[in-house]
Parts: sequence; C-alpha cells; structure tokens
Amino acid sequence: MKKLKIKQIKSAIDRPERQKRTLRALGITKMNQTVVHVATPQIVGMVNKIQHLLFVEEEA
Repeated sequence: MKKLKIKQIKSAIDRPERQKRTLRALGITKMNQTVVHVATPQIVGMVNKIQHLLFVEEEA
C-alpha cells in the first residue's frame, strides 16, 4: 500500500478550528513534525482540506 509522509510547514495559528482539529486527527501536534500514514481515502481527503499547511510526499 502507498504511504504518505506528511509534514506541517505552516502554523495553525489564526486558522479555523476545523483545520486545527484536522491537524490533530492526522497526529500532528507541532511545527515541522512528520508523520507517516497509509494513503486511505479518508487520510487523502484530510490532507486535501489542509494542503496549504502541509508538505506531502509519497513513501515507497
């Protein structure tokens, strides 16, 4: 299965609460923190909603 390496590159300060909760749901709590998730439709949907705050790359 494909995996996504997700890193927060922009701050969540002054962002809507919904975007902050999406970051938490992905397991991201700090700036520049990297998490790895399997690319399920749910994860991809969350990433698309807050892609302006993240750097995403595919992992083999």
